[in-house]
Order: sequence, then C-alpha cells, then structure tokens
Amino acid sequence: MQIKFCGGAREVTGSAHLVTLEDGFTILLDCGMFQGYGKDTETLNNNWLFEPKQIDCVVLSHGHIDHTGKLPKLWKDGFRGTVYATHATRSLCSIMLMDSAFIQERDAEYTNKRFKKKQEENILKTPLYTTKDVKEVMNLFVGTGYERWLNIHPNVNLLYRDAGHILGSASVTLEIKEKGRTIRFGFTGDVGRPSRPILRDPQIMPDVDYLICESTYGSKEHEQAPAEIAHFRRIIEQTCVERKGKVIIPAFSIGRTQEIVYVLDQMENNKMLPHIPVYVDSPLAVNATEIYGAHPECFDEELNKYLLRDPNPFGFNKLIYNQDLEFSKELNTSNEPCIIISASGMMNAGRVKHHLFNNIESRKNTILIVGYCSPETPGGKLRAGETAIRLFGKEVKVKADVEIMDSFSAHADRSELTNFLTPIQKGLKKIFLVHGNYDDQIVFKDYLNKIGFSDVVIPNLGESFVLD
Repeated sequence: MQIKFCGGAREVTGSAHLVTLEDGFTILLDCGMFQGYGKDTETLNNNWLFEPKQIDCVVLSHGHIDHTGKLPKLWKDGFRGTVYATHATRSLCSIMLMDSAFIQERDAEYTNKRFKKKQEENILKTPLYTTKDVKEVMNLFVGTGYERWLNIHPNVNLLYRDAGHILGSASVTLEIKEKGRTIRFGFTGDVGRPSRPILRDPQIMPDVDYLICESTYGSKEHEQAPAEIAHFRRIIEQTCVERKGKVIIPAFSIGRTQEIVYVLDQMENNKMLPHIPVYVDSPLAVNATEIYGAHPECFDEELNKYLLRDPNPFGFNKLIYNQDLEFSKELNTSNEPCIIISASGMMNAGRVKHHLFNNIESRKNTILIVGYCSPETPGGKLRAGETAIRLFGKEVKVKADVEIMDSFSAHADRSELTNFLTPIQKGLKKIFLVHGNYDDQIVFKDYLNKIGFSDVVIPNLGESFVLD
C-alpha cells in the first residue's frame, strides 16, 4: 500500500492524496483546486501527478473548492470511476462546481477578447473545464450518510464521520484488507471547531494506523466566545454608527457566510445589532444558504432549539440577499452605513474584490477578515499589514481599518486539533501533516512530538510513502 501527496502538501489548497493498494486499486482522497499562487496557479491546476484514467474512485471529505474543484477536469481528462461523498457534500458540489465552471468560461472569454484585440490568437485561453464537464462528473457521485460502513472495493470499506467543518464535512476512515491483515487508514479532512454555531461538534475518528491530518491553524489559538461576539459588535458599532461607514466581510460562500449570518440573526433577536442593513452579496452564497436549510440532519442541538424560537436562522428584517449584478454595483459606491458579506474570502475574485476596490481608501470603512488567506492574494497582503495593494491593475492605498477575526474560521486551532487527535493516539503509527503553511506545520509537528506523537511527517508535494 502506498500514499502519494498530490496537493495540499506544505500548502493550504489543492487537497489531493492518492492511495494505491497492492492489487493496483486507486483511491483519490479529495480532488481540490489550487488557489492563490499567482502565476503558478494555472500551471498547478492544469497538471496532474497521476494519470486521471487510472483513478478508480474519489473519496471527498467536503465540498470546498480547494477539496473538490478539479473534479470536472478529472472527468475531462479521462476519469470514469465513482465519486463518494456525504449527501450534503453532493448537494453543495452541484452548485459550487457549476459556479466554478462559469468562472472558468467567463475568464477564458474575457481573456480571449483581449488577445484577439492584440491579434494574439495563437495564445487563446481555454477554460480548465466547462459546465458540461460538471454535469458529467456529477453523474458519477454516490451519496452516503454518516456512521455507516460502505463497501467500495472487495477489500475496502469506507466510513464517514462528521468533521464539523462545513455542511456535510467528514473525516474519512478506510478499512483495508491486505495480506491477511486489516489496515485502518484515516484522513481528517478539514476539522471543525467544537461549540460553534449551526453544525455538530467534530466527532472523534475510529482508531487508525496511519492518518493524514490537516494543520491550517496548528500553530495558533483562536479567540473564544463570548469575547468574539463583543469584538464583532464593537467593530460594527465603531464603523457603522460612529464613523457612518461600511463593514466589508470577505467570506467564503459555503460555511463562513452562513455562520456570520446566523450570529447576526442572534444579535438582531437580542437587540444587539444597530439599525443598519446587512447585505449578502453573493449568488453562490444565496444558493448555498438554501442548501443549508435543506440539510437539518447536520445541525447541532443548539440550532435545533433555536429553530423553535426563530424558524429562519439565516434571515431577519434588515438582511438582504442579493444576486443582481446591477444592485451589487450600486453597493460599491453607496454611502449608506451597512454590512456587506461577499465572496471570495481571499479577495482575489468575485464581487468582494470590487467592494474592496471602491471602499478601501476611505477611513470610514472596515475590512473584516474572518479566515485564512494565501499570502499572494489581496487578503493575504492585508493580513500582512501592507499599506497599499494592487487591484484591477491599479495600486490603492489601505486607509480603511483592517480587522482580523480568525475565531470565525471553520478550522480547528492547535488545542482543538490536539483534542481531536489525542483519543486515537495510542495505536497511531504515523501522522502526515497536510493543508498548512510549512512554517506553521513545523511548529505543530514539534508540539505533537513534545506531547508524545512520535512519528510526524510533513510530506513534500509529489512525495510517496510505502506503508507496511
């Protein structure tokens, strides 16, 4: 049995890990898109470290694009196997992959118009994949529930257990029979945070021999509630009430947006929210929120109780969901104090990039960053404290306040990851750390070694290991 790291190795996006059994059967754990690597992004997304036609099945941990976004290209390049996912992950993939395809097609069309004007038709761009490829790969999906063993090969059983990261997210346990013995191989996917709104807490995995573990915040600790609510409220008061400005929140359409809306809904019901409008300006987020409402099986007990008081936890009188492009343009230049939640979370694409461009040079406004951003993206540059950034080919000065609240992150911090791993420590032979910046991974590895995890590896991209 062999494991090869084909993405998400010493980096945070592009999750893809290839398991090859002794009989040649291949299992690809995730098939994610690379994001935020500047000029290298296109090259990374157009190439594989394996032959797509030789992949027998894909096992998805959850629906985020950095874990699923290359699935249509996998089909386009010859994959015809089965894609396994939880029911909610399949639902989210149906809209997220289609949205991604629209972006690929639109970007190619825009770029090619520019090339033709310059008479450079010899370098015309083709989309990574199209909406047709999405429709085809969605036909390969098999949905399954949590806590049930599913046979995916005569010698392999699959178990999904709730990871509490986003709707439908799961840890993966593979029970593999080889040479008269049974090996249990685990993949944490992205681990969520306990006691967070909407979703159940991450469920501890079964005991495994080998584990691939995410490490996004392996060197950090998050702010805890209720401190984060007070912090959030203070930002809104100072920006919208005192300075009459806008709070612009770049947020991923899946997970982060719904949690922020839910928190604002609670603040409104408790009369903690100023009398200002809140806009969710993201077509994908609007559709994703509808899917959240269709999967109450993923909700935690707190939300189920809240539903008895408020049947719509993702809506209140001051909240406006917007899909219309012209209205989005009006928000760019509006002087109305408000909160705008818009994608993408790293600010390198989508409507939020326009909101940023039109509002970052005003001291009235606040850019509230609520999650990880790759260093090369506008979000990454703002997190690093840069005083000027380039947007749409123009340098703009950062005059707005920049606030960071990683407590809204859907990723477990160091303590939470440790608590997730400790119950399965005893029989664990080796941990592979993925989905994290290398510097943070080194810190987390040293910490795990210190508390008794003896064999912790940080694999390189393309590196393979034979597992005994």
